[in-house]
Amino acid sequence: MKRLLLTLAVCGSCLAAIAQPAVVPKRELRAAWIASVANIDWPSREAVGHSVRQQQELCAMLDTLQALHMNAVVFQIRPTADAFYYSELEPLSHWLTGAQGIDNDVSYDPLAFAVREAHKRLLDVHVWLNPYRVTNSKNAVLDSLHIMRQHPEWFVCYGDKWYFDPGRDETRRWLNSVVADIVSRYDVDAVHFDDYFYPYRIPKKEFPDSASFADFPRGYTDKDAWRRHNVDMVIEELQHTIKSLKPWVEFGISPFGVWRNRSADPERGSLTQAGCQNYDDLYADILLWLERGWIDYVAPQLYWEIGKRVADYEVLARWWAQYAYGRNLYIGHAPYQLGNRRGAEAWRQPNEICRQIALNRTIEGIEGSVYFSMQSLMANRQGLCDSLRNCYYRYPALPPVCRNIEGPKASMPQNARMEGHLLSWESGDAATAQDNTKPAEGITTQVKAEAPAFYVVYGFPIGSEPDFDNPAYIIGRTRDTRFELDEPDRYETVCITAVNRYKQESLPCILPR
Repeated sequence: MKRLLLTLAVCGSCLAAIAQPAVVPKRELRAAWIASVANIDWPSREAVGHSVRQQQELCAMLDTLQALHMNAVVFQIRPTADAFYYSELEPLSHWLTGAQGIDNDVSYDPLAFAVREAHKRLLDVHVWLNPYRVTNSKNAVLDSLHIMRQHPEWFVCYGDKWYFDPGRDETRRWLNSVVADIVSRYDVDAVHFDDYFYPYRIPKKEFPDSASFADFPRGYTDKDAWRRHNVDMVIEELQHTIKSLKPWVEFGISPFGVWRNRSADPERGSLTQAGCQNYDDLYADILLWLERGWIDYVAPQLYWEIGKRVADYEVLARWWAQYAYGRNLYIGHAPYQLGNRRGAEAWRQPNEICRQIALNRTIEGIEGSVYFSMQSLMANRQGLCDSLRNCYYRYPALPPVCRNIEGPKASMPQNARMEGHLLSWESGDAATAQDNTKPAEGITTQVKAEAPAFYVVYGFPIGSEPDFDNPAYIIGRTRDTRFELDEPDRYETVCITAVNRYKQESLPCILPR
């Protein structure tokens, strides 16, 4: 009976999807967060310190995303001023190896492995860093070479956690050096921060930054404005740092879902009654960063249901679309809420996330979704993955072009030919992206940005008109210059395009008949 009910729910979701006036878009971000902090998603606690099992678990997650026609993964590599990659700046994470700074397998670099395996599956890698958090508890054991051991004056304790002091210039310099190190050495597609800037407020406790406010006021007398300025500076500097190294690498923020309530800001606030606000509590002025172009995309965490009284998903989705300032806007969804018996009724009815996706596609400016988190997708809660695979994501999608970044068009493939079932072609650019992410090679990556990152194969059946905006005609995506065509005789026209690191697509190369 449970299986029957689930099947009916999935079919109902499919019918709802088919009935939607908005077609499945060809360009849409489809991503999931893989959280490493506290081993939420990866690696499992059983895999800590065991590199082979970690690789198996990660590949299983990437395979799931590929099967769902996803096109990106948001991979947490710096949860607490530690590293899920080889770094001379910060130690390997204890959530990876069992003890901070310990290396269980010198031949294994988790980030290099993740990039290589994700790109094989046509998944972009957004590396997810937490800027200020250093520990998850006051008594956490730090490696002897940790920067907090060397410069304790840079850090403050709030509640039971340690943080970089955002008011110090050294904090900004350190964070920029960490990001520069990652971007220069790994073939990543984006740098991603979530909602943790200044920490969430603890009742009746003031964040202990009075000393740095006194030492580095920067002309401010209002501490709240000074705190926002501290975060503004690091965001602006990081945009410059990233683009000076690799102009195509995007910089995105996934903030708490409410910037400000209308009661706090009658002009631009949202019609919400949230108990926390980015601007006032986390000192993150997201709208300023969007307006100035300091970030390339925003993915607000709208982890509430449609119709919630104090924070209505629909109200907030439309509000963010209104205030994205022309930057790319994606929505952070909460599949972990599905089936929550303690939550609102909406989460117990199949399927709130599907309702949200359908709504997003009717709102101009929303260009995709990010799901928290991977374990919820792996569990296929309320048949969500079935609905995605069969309905909402039934066709592949290319990642959206970042409107905040100017880049060249991709070079058109050349000399397409067919031998039996094998379609092959030549790159239109002599330079190809080199995969130099192995530790033995220094993890340096030499990439010509206009060279193809991957190719798209279109097949237009006999009697149809070529339509490159319809993803139903995408029959394959590949990083190779060859593709096995199952039924070549059913297509009147076959074309190949290239997509480069700027997400720009080339003109089509048409297979001669």
